[in-house]
Amino acid sequence: MALTINTEQKTLTQTPLLKIWVPWMGCNLNRRRGSSVPQFCNSPTMIVMVGLPARGKTYISKKLTRYLNWIGVPTKMFNVGQYRREAVKIYKNFEFFKPDNEEAMRIRKACASAALKDVAAYFTKEQGQVAVFDATNTTRERRAVINSFAKEKGYKVFFVESICDDPEIIAENIKQVKFGSPDYVDRDIDEAMADFSQRIECYKASYMSIDDEKDRKLSYIKIFDVGSRYLVNQVQDHIQSRIVYYLMNIHVTPRSIYLSRHGESELNLLGRIGGDSGLSPRGQKYASALAAFIKGQNIKDLKVWTSHMKRTIQTAEAVGVPYEQWKALNEIDAGVCEELTYEEIQENFPEEFALRDQDKYRYRYPKGESYEDLVHRLEPVIMELERQENVLVVCHQAIMRCLLAYFLDKPADELPYLRCPLHTVLKLTPIAYGCKVEPFFLNIEAVNTHRDRPVNVDVNRNPEEALQTVPDHI
Repeated sequence: MALTINTEQKTLTQTPLLKIWVPWMGCNLNRRRGSSVPQFCNSPTMIVMVGLPARGKTYISKKLTRYLNWIGVPTKMFNVGQYRREAVKIYKNFEFFKPDNEEAMRIRKACASAALKDVAAYFTKEQGQVAVFDATNTTRERRAVINSFAKEKGYKVFFVESICDDPEIIAENIKQVKFGSPDYVDRDIDEAMADFSQRIECYKASYMSIDDEKDRKLSYIKIFDVGSRYLVNQVQDHIQSRIVYYLMNIHVTPRSIYLSRHGESELNLLGRIGGDSGLSPRGQKYASALAAFIKGQNIKDLKVWTSHMKRTIQTAEAVGVPYEQWKALNEIDAGVCEELTYEEIQENFPEEFALRDQDKYRYRYPKGESYEDLVHRLEPVIMELERQENVLVVCHQAIMRCLLAYFLDKPADELPYLRCPLHTVLKLTPIAYGCKVEPFFLNIEAVNTHRDRPVNVDVNRNPEEALQTVPDHI
């Protein structure tokens, strides 16, 4: 009997760039009404916040979203409070949040449903992998609704509960966040504080914490008093373990992180990339100027980190405090292009030069690295920066771009073009929902090493078009 082979190719629902195959997309699974979609290893994950107001839920949500996007996991935050503000244009007072306010309760449930609907759209239409559902979710009933929704869609759920009874921390949270809240624009400070405290009381009446016995089958982490203690239960997969690892490293102690490139190097003067040259005379002047600047900042318990490369070590030596060398902070490895000028790369590897311009974040130098590789290399550095207080990081252009992109929440396509000039210190101070940046140019001239993306990135472009954005050098 002749064997018939079906040669018809089925189209995979895979995005060519991200290489994520989403198995539940574009397929109709035959299943009984009410039964759940099978969970795959790479099923989308819903991170569901739990806790009273002023417990740092939005702070955690924003940081977690920023971190996951930075490491390459497509993540989006859904703040149910924002849906409520759009539904109810003018906020009057705390009475909206009373449990017996039936009209308000109907609006709040509708807002939560709308947010869940948008979560589903994000996963199916935008190929998202993680959604952070930022709301109080203080009742068992609300958490059950979210769980049922996720089970029906085939999503994994990981709860993050922030529990805090320290009155000083709560008062500081109210002060930091609610003064900038759209709910309290043009409201008296004391009046806003009093109203928000009453709002918390409204939630307390029905708040039920995740129960370690009744909810033992749920996946969750409980964070007590902003990280003084943690309780972790039923971690399901790699993504959830990364989330737990990250949440156990962040803190809210006021501090500043200082980012600086090394002083101008001998190879910088020649327009050559990479290498391990020492400082130029102007680079040595910058090292002295950096020492004076740091001394003038009167920084408590400052830690100084450098790469293993000569130019960062020589820059840090002048600061006059013990420093720690990190191999992870070494400049991007340009492989076969190390110590070449851009003109020499165009002459010897014109196709490589064009390919890098086409996708600078993902392009990997032959026998070298990409910016994407750097991000993965720098993850331990970010974790340690989150644990530390005041740190000066003396590093390199590509490294500084990656670190800056993390703290400023910049997307991958912008990251390789962030401006990080020589002889400039960036002071980063984490604030409620972001990071304040203060640049300090230390008045020592240096060459420009920034190269913008040229207009023509085609592999068949002429050399003049390829080199039009190359900075001047000797």
